[in-house]
Amino acid sequence: MLTEFKEFIAKGNVMELAVAVIIAGAFATIVASLTDDLIMPVVGWIFGGMDFSQYFILLSTPEGYEGSTADYAALKEAGAAMIGYGAFITAIINFVILAFIIFLMVRYVNKVKARLEEPKAEEEAAAGPTEIELLQEIRDALKSGAPGAPKNGPMG
Repeated sequence: MLTEFKEFIAKGNVMELAVAVIIAGAFATIVASLTDDLIMPVVGWIFGGMDFSQYFILLSTPEGYEGSTADYAALKEAGAAMIGYGAFITAIINFVILAFIIFLMVRYVNKVKARLEEPKAEEEAAAGPTEIELLQEIRDALKSGAPGAPKNGPMG
């Protein structure tokens, strides 16, 4: 079983998947920064200057909490029960941005693949029939008595 596992891990697909997961994690950090640091402040400014991450519903505060009940980060750190719908909206926007970027990448890869496959299809079409196909056509024409085919075999 260990040998099979080593063979499985050594296959290219598994290694490519591992690299893709690592790159995706780093890419998700970039998208989170794009959303948190660039997009959400603009959206908040458009909708009245509020930061979406500060939108929450406070359900209860922990015993002994004496901080502000309007500070989402402090309440979260203290373990307050709350519904952070602003953070959820931010997560949805992150997902939409990431999905759109992945869509663009897949679309680009498909276009590149199509361009690479076009010359191959043209070469195959331009090559014409093979020798075997030509010989089969001649044989079939001789059998059917097509015009121009010899009547009594190859010698006439």
